[in-house]
Amino acid sequence: MGADAPVALVTGSSSGIGEAIARHLGESGYRVAVNSSRSVEAGEKVAASLPDACYVRADVADPPQAERLVAAVVERYGRLDVLVNSAGRTKVIPHQDLAAATPDVWRDILDLNVIGTWQTTVAAMPHLAATGDGAVVNVSSIAGSRPAGSSIPYAVSKAAVEHLTRLLAKAVGPQVRVNAVAPSLIETPWTADDPFFAPIADYVRQHAPLRRVGVPEDVARAVGHLLDAAYTTGQVVYVDGGSHLL
Repeated sequence: MGADAPVALVTGSSSGIGEAIARHLGESGYRVAVNSSRSVEAGEKVAASLPDACYVRADVADPPQAERLVAAVVERYGRLDVLVNSAGRTKVIPHQDLAAATPDVWRDILDLNVIGTWQTTVAAMPHLAATGDGAVVNVSSIAGSRPAGSSIPYAVSKAAVEHLTRLLAKAVGPQVRVNAVAPSLIETPWTADDPFFAPIADYVRQHAPLRRVGVPEDVARAVGHLLDAAYTTGQVVYVDGGSHLL
C-alpha cells in the first residue's frame, strides 16, 4: 500500500463492530491503526491480518493515553485522515432497577463512551483538519434516541454521543466532517453470550422490517458509506434493519 494512502484510527477494534470496521477500511485502501485497552493479542492479530496496519494499546477513557494513541498513529504514518470512535462499554441493568445504576456505573460508562470519544477526537482534530478532508464517525446506538438499551447510563451516554456529533460537525467544518452510526442489536461474541439479548433478538427477527439481527459488517459498511459521503455531516444514521420504526 502506498505512502500516500489515507490513514484511519479505529478505537476499540480488537473484536466485534470495531474489528469489522477496521477490516472494511483496510480492504478499502486505508492504512489502519487498530486499538484496544485490554485485548492485546486479539488486536495484534487483527492488525497483522490487514494489508497495512498497526496495533496501539491505549485506554481512551484516560486522556493522556488517548493523546498518546493519536500521537503514535501520526508518528507511524505521518498523517491521520479518519477517526472512528468505536470503543465503548455498558453494563446490563434493568431500567426499573434504579439503585443498581450507581454513580460508579455512570462514571465508568460515561468515561469511555463520552469522555473517551471527546478526548480522542480533540487529540486527532489538528491532524484531521490538516488533510482538508478529515472525517470522524462515532458509533452510537438506537438506545441514544429511544427509551431502550442495556442500561439507562448506557442509553444516556449514546444520546450524548449523538448530540456531540452534531455539535462537533458544526464546530469543525469545513475541514472535518463528523457523523455517527446508530446500530440496533448486533450479533457479536459479547451479545451472543448474554441471555439479556436473546429475547430482543427474537423480537427483532419477528417484527423489524428486515426481519434479521444485524452483524458487525452491516455497521462497517455504513461507516464506509459516511466516509464516502463528502457532502454529509452532522448526521446519525440508523443501522438497525428498521427497528427504529417499531
